[in-house]
Amino acid sequence: MKSKPKRAPRKPGRAFLKQLLSERNQYPVRVQKIDKLIRRTYERKVAMLVLDMVGFSRLTVEYGIIHYMAMIHQMDQAARPSVTQNGGRVIKQEADNLYCIFPKPARALEAALDIFRAFDAVNSVVPPARDIYGSIGIGYGETLIIGDRDMFGSEMNIACKLGEDIAGKAEILLTPAAHAALPAGSYRFDSNATSISGMEVKYYRFAEKL
Repeated sequence: MKSKPKRAPRKPGRAFLKQLLSERNQYPVRVQKIDKLIRRTYERKVAMLVLDMVGFSRLTVEYGIIHYMAMIHQMDQAARPSVTQNGGRVIKQEADNLYCIFPKPARALEAALDIFRAFDAVNSVVPPARDIYGSIGIGYGETLIIGDRDMFGSEMNIACKLGEDIAGKAEILLTPAAHAALPAGSYRFDSNATSISGMEVKYYRFAEKL
């Protein structure tokens, strides 16, 4: 019989997680113990910021994919300082999306505002064809953080939907959990709701800083 899952390595990553998931699928009687080990090893309560660039289809048709890839690079260079200066960390940059984590939603929101200010600064000096715009979703909750490569969780899923599918240009949308964890009286939001995977989900659109 295969031995029980061992203690996590010093820097657990995707390989160790795959090993645990494989054992979980193979030995149902160990599910609870393996789930506990996975949570202890990878789970953290964080705020996540998901940034999606706006205008991919139009710009690639009009100017070509290399032009847009250069814009993605410029987006990444403009956004990263705002993330790190607000105590955050970029987990990954995938296509025209940026995925970041922060200790608290207020840090993520301030980073989002700084990112859009950085985009405005870039747009003031580049030709219109290179203007950068984005939309952002922010969530907050228990999340599996897989090294510096990926993250998974319910709040992560909703933040992705908000940032990639629902938010418009220069909009910042928060999940109820992220909104509830903000300091009272610091920001104003408009509330709304949408259907995500058949579920009615409430969200909050940032309006202004008070």
